[in-house]
Amino acid sequence: MNVVIHSVCKDKSENSGKDMGLESERVVSSGGVIFRVVDGRFEVALISRGRIWGLPKGLIEEGETVEETALREVKEETGLDGETVGKIGVINYDFFRGKRYFKTVHFFLLKYICGSVRHHDLEADKVKWFSISEALEILTYINEKRILKKAEEMLKRKSNQWLS
Repeated sequence: MNVVIHSVCKDKSENSGKDMGLESERVVSSGGVIFRVVDGRFEVALISRGRIWGLPKGLIEEGETVEETALREVKEETGLDGETVGKIGVINYDFFRGKRYFKTVHFFLLKYICGSVRHHDLEADKVKWFSISEALEILTYINEKRILKKAEEMLKRKSNQWLS
């Protein structure tokens, strides 16, 4: 399900009252918060692109579910395999890159199975494990911090499964 919708928005500027023909595109992605337990505490893997630290995510490919995309993108961008624990939530935002993009990203909580952060693809400059508190400090975008906080709540509710 590669969801990309092309459209042209006619937007009235409140200041000028003129029509502004702005090309826009809707994109849907999926990603994950992958975690492991080390010395009785949770760690999560983050990726960096330059000075921006974030959660792994990417576009849904044709025929994929949002969950399959999350697993694939986490594997590609971090070098780590995980299994789905549950859906964390969805974020929506927009950005400009030649045109306006409206993006929806589905996030899943993934339990680390195997792999190494040394085997990430070229989309990420660095991949590193962080404690959740460190990750909340280093994440660049507030909406991803909110997703990580929700993931932490999920982990706390199920902590007896992994911390015993």
